Amino acid sequence: MKETIYLGTYTKKESKGIYEIVLDTETKTLGQLKLLAEAGNPTYLALNDDNSYLYGILREDSGNGVGMFKVANDGILERVSAATDDTASPCYVSYDKERSLVYAAHYGNGTLSVYHTSNDGSISLADRVQHEGSGVHENQDGPHAHFIDLTPDKKFVVACDLGTDEIYAYSISDEGELTEVSRYHTKPGTGPRHIIFSQDGTKAYVFGELSSEVVVLDYDSSNGSFEHIQTISSVPEDREEFKWGAAIRISNDGKFVYASNRGHDSIAVFAVSPNDGTLEIVEYVPTEGKTPRDFNLDPTNQFVVVGHQDSDNLTLFERNSETGKLTLLEKDIYAPEVVGVTFA
Repeated sequence: MKETIYLGTYTKKESKGIYEIVLDTETKTLGQLKLLAEAGNPTYLALNDDNSYLYGILREDSGNGVGMFKVANDGILERVSAATDDTASPCYVSYDKERSLVYAAHYGNGTLSVYHTSNDGSISLADRVQHEGSGVHENQDGPHAHFIDLTPDKKFVVACDLGTDEIYAYSISDEGELTEVSRYHTKPGTGPRHIIFSQDGTKAYVFGELSSEVVVLDYDSSNGSFEHIQTISSVPEDREEFKWGAAIRISNDGKFVYASNRGHDSIAVFAVSPNDGTLEIVEYVPTEGKTPRDFNLDPTNQFVVVGHQDSDNLTLFERNSETGKLTLLEKDIYAPEVVGVTFA
């Protein structure tokens, strides 16, 4: 079986835009890297419900925002529209199937954007929310929204703000209007970057970029609120030098959580307690590259693909579903300035 992977990238050096690479699950190899669309710094990507459109962050001379690309029969991407303006560039994008909305988090100025999309290939701004505040870390001089997506119950939109140490929950109207319903404050200096949820939707796992810690929270779907359960490091406790948390994922069976560490250049593998959802470290796995900005599990959860921003390579691991451990398969697959890894 061959699985398509879309790669979001920076275009500061060799990269030209959005790429595709193929995972062959029979030979357990990655190959056939192909440029699908030229675009300015399309760092993070999201697909619509039937994979007919791809939405990518754009950072271009004409403005910052989200581009809408139609997936052609030959797999090449055709840019059909874009919603850009002079706001700060987004760093995360997600798609809401039920409402045909696209959500974006803007790191530079701490705003959240909601975009309308339609089947005719148009995309337009529906709402924008501004965060306020700062934190104790030097990288928390102001609000820095870094994540926005639906909660598992589809009732709320949840957002992480790295600059203010806050997790926001918003109600969302069919027209795309956000209304804040709750706010959770992490430990000062955590820098919440991304959040994932347990399979039953009752636990949330927040990855702190600045603290390199995973914060485990109870999630109350009745009102969108969170309550602290556990905080656990994603790097060895004696690691004092450069360490920045990046991406976090959970296996389909909910038994293991994976988190990538820049600087330490590793993936931390955690076992999830079936009793209370807390985490226990299983292993730290070197990613065999520099700055593992993003990674993802394939749809079968048999493989993990890691993208590296600063060493221009992908790493392929095979995953043991019983132990959660990763075994290296390939480590020198060329792909330039990878920031986002998205399976079709």
